[in-house]
Amino acid sequence: MDSPIRELLRSSDFLRLWLVGAFANAMRWLELLASGLFAWEVTHSALAVTAVVAARQLPQLLFGAFAGAISEAINRKLIVMVALVGPAVVSTLLATLAMTGHLELWHVALGNLLSGTMWASEMSTRRRMVGEAAGPHRIMNAIALDSATSAATRMIGPLLGGLAFETLHMSGAYTLTALVQFAGAFVMAGLVHPQITRRLNLARIPAEIAEGLAFAKTKPTIVLVFAITIVTNAFGFAYSGLVAPLGLAAFDVSPALVGLLAAGEPLGALLGGALIAAGFLRMDRRLAFAGGAALFMVALIVMALSPSFWLAFAALVIGGFGTAGFGNMQSTLMLTEAPPEMRSRLMGIVTVCIGTGPLGILAAGAISDQIGPPYGPRGAVIVMAVVGLLLTAVLAWALRARPPATPGA
Repeated sequence: MDSPIRELLRSSDFLRLWLVGAFANAMRWLELLASGLFAWEVTHSALAVTAVVAARQLPQLLFGAFAGAISEAINRKLIVMVALVGPAVVSTLLATLAMTGHLELWHVALGNLLSGTMWASEMSTRRRMVGEAAGPHRIMNAIALDSATSAATRMIGPLLGGLAFETLHMSGAYTLTALVQFAGAFVMAGLVHPQITRRLNLARIPAEIAEGLAFAKTKPTIVLVFAITIVTNAFGFAYSGLVAPLGLAAFDVSPALVGLLAAGEPLGALLGGALIAAGFLRMDRRLAFAGGAALFMVALIVMALSPSFWLAFAALVIGGFGTAGFGNMQSTLMLTEAPPEMRSRLMGIVTVCIGTGPLGILAAGAISDQIGPPYGPRGAVIVMAVVGLLLTAVLAWALRARPPATPGA
């Protein structure tokens, strides 16, 4: 009998969606690092770096729900292609400006905002299509493979970004991302994706989002996904903004080892996702989701309290197994709990929940500054993770056996 992974990879449609997502994700992380490096090179201001990076991520919070509603009406294959071609054009323009010596910081920030706006459709289009291309009996394996690949790109993308920025400079880095994204759109053109669409009515979008929220209220599991996604991104992943001061100040290691510390959680997520995709880890989906988030935040507390760098690194790798369960079940639960006509708008709302992450990073930075050196970064991570862990426990308990609400009640 073939393994679930082999079965999936024999599907040409799944293969296209998976590979396009992998390369597009890697280019996204490459551009995030390159734009941050450029901002630091130009201004030597941490605030400028944060603002440029946030410009790429905040559109998820601002536009994710609208993207989900729109993808119910417009062919999702077309949306994915536009979400590849649009950023590719932006990258081409930025590469041209860099090549001619006219690139300025506001160009990069605006480019990140535009590309991030189109990226806000990722969860409600390509990720949904991955699950549907796999079929109901292979959804968990497909999402696990896609999530594991996403974790890999969170390691590979920044490494490529640093290398590309150092050797090819901004012009070469953005030329590379443009070419890869144009190629991804070309590959997507051959995808077969039957979809029943309805008439797009922009004036109806707010009402459709409200309908999605009203439906979600009848499903405790969907409410759980929304709530814990907000908590995990705002309180858990807030640590990512403090990796550099943690490594340099708290653990007194080299920049190379700071990069290794940043790769700890994605490495664990990659390993955990691979085990789930291969079918070696099986557990209740809600438990894997909420328990994975809790494990991640416990690992963050251990990391921040660790007396040594290597213990901190090991804690983050273990925490990555938690984010594997959290990330895999986040999409799997939405695809299995929501009817087809609601999936994209509900996954668009998940995108909004993910978009709270930059707000958490800013809050962690403020707490760190308030505590002050040398314990600020450690203290900020502990405060955020403890609050996140408590909220996760309360939410999991409150929604553990809540009877479904009656629509209209």
